[in-house]
Amino acid sequence: MSHWIVAPVVLPAMLAAFMVLATRRHPGVQRVLSMGGAVSLLAIALGLAWQAGDGTINVYLLGDWAAPFGIVLVADRLSTYMVLLTAILALPVLLHAIGSGWDTRGRHFHALFHFQLMGIMGAFLTGDLFNLFVFFEVLLIASYGLVIHSGGAVRLKAGVQYVIYNLLGSTLFLFALGTLYAEAGSLNMADLAGRVAAIPAEGTAAIRVAAVLLLLVFAVKAALVPLHFWLPAAYAEAPGPVAALFAIMTKVGAYAIIRVYTLIFPPDLSATQGLHGAWLLPLALVSLALGMIGVLAARRLDRLVAFSVIGSMGMVLTAIALFTPAGIAAALYYIAHSTLAAAALFLLVDIVAAQRGGHGTRIESAPSFAGGPLAAGLFFAAAIAMTGLPPLSGFLGKLLILDAAFASPRAAWVWAVVLAASLVAVLGFARAGSAVFWKSRGPDVPDTPDTQLDDSVPPSQVRAAQAPPAGPVVAVGALLALLALQTVLAGPMTAHMRATAQQLFAPEPYISTVLSAQGKEMSSDHGSEGGH
Repeated sequence: MSHWIVAPVVLPAMLAAFMVLATRRHPGVQRVLSMGGAVSLLAIALGLAWQAGDGTINVYLLGDWAAPFGIVLVADRLSTYMVLLTAILALPVLLHAIGSGWDTRGRHFHALFHFQLMGIMGAFLTGDLFNLFVFFEVLLIASYGLVIHSGGAVRLKAGVQYVIYNLLGSTLFLFALGTLYAEAGSLNMADLAGRVAAIPAEGTAAIRVAAVLLLLVFAVKAALVPLHFWLPAAYAEAPGPVAALFAIMTKVGAYAIIRVYTLIFPPDLSATQGLHGAWLLPLALVSLALGMIGVLAARRLDRLVAFSVIGSMGMVLTAIALFTPAGIAAALYYIAHSTLAAAALFLLVDIVAAQRGGHGTRIESAPSFAGGPLAAGLFFAAAIAMTGLPPLSGFLGKLLILDAAFASPRAAWVWAVVLAASLVAVLGFARAGSAVFWKSRGPDVPDTPDTQLDDSVPPSQVRAAQAPPAGPVVAVGALLALLALQTVLAGPMTAHMRATAQQLFAPEPYISTVLSAQGKEMSSDHGSEGGH
């Protein structure tokens, strides 16, 4: 039994606890520990992804209790891919937080950051639905602390709304788990796959209710319209690096839908047949359309990026709702693209807000500011990525989704909405970039008190006369470089995503590996058989 599987959960948890107890009065030490932990987490994630890349499925039994009675962590292609994406995202986000000084504007930023990573990693690795709920709650607690980091009435209001919506989702989650356990007698996902399939057709009403409730819960996490209301305010009002880290949060909901509805409630299961396409695909298309309309209508850059996240999740869920290997592969490719693009935009918006002083993130003409040409160039590249224009990975991701939709009876709707939403997104980003960067009113001049209108910008950031710090700029550049790398490596990455999708739609190796794990050395190296 490889202990490396539990390391992405234990490492940030122990590091966060140590920082709270021993280094809370030493910000310099916290920074070193936090960055060291993020680098170590990336190294571990790379190792796990490499090990799972050939189809190997590894299982870790906490306390050496075998499934389905004990808690299990499972490292397969899908979970290690999401763990690696999270670890990659954490480094530039942390660099930005340190370089911009956001980590010093409130207490326990680094501890909350690593508790957040613990929750995300645990959600991706767990093989048990109840522990998925537990890690969702860890996410909620840590993310609430991060949303209100540095304080402010507006930020506190957004944080409270965020918590209320997600607590409602958690309540639904408990109802769903209770229903599932009452009917199937287990919450281990591998065990549930067999038990749910064995329930007679006349006794599946409660199972269908549980499947619907779980889909609602995951839709809340994924910000699917009309359950998306918590996202715009929470992401827009959160500190820049926090919003950038939250770019992976909605993907937890998408991951849960993929995992649960290919393993426990697969498309061919009679008890839930038709559930996925009946309303998930239409609502995903509505999310895509409304998200991009929100981009066009936004009056602040942070709101623009928040609505682009809703639109990109609509794109991801459109591909997932097809529930075919091609659709899941396209969704997984686009998940990495949209996560990196959204994070780059949130970090860039934070840089622009700091440099524009009292004008903050408002989309309006303002005096030119130091570092404006560089910020404009970075915004141009990030906007190309988010809107899906060539040559970056967003364009390739959309092509994969459109190609996967060919076999769907609603292919015409998918094509029409995706292409129209892309056009609207281009117009929205072009309008914002033109107003903020190209229509400046002249040289930089100090603001007077009555022009300091945006209370979302800390006083220490008002009208920065100097160029932006190097750390935040490097962080944005690194994320854009990763998007370029994803474009260059589109061939091998797409092949890996297709193998991952094939592994998901042939879950027998996953089930047998989890249920047969008994301790010591437990792994299933299925190679091409496990992936196909």
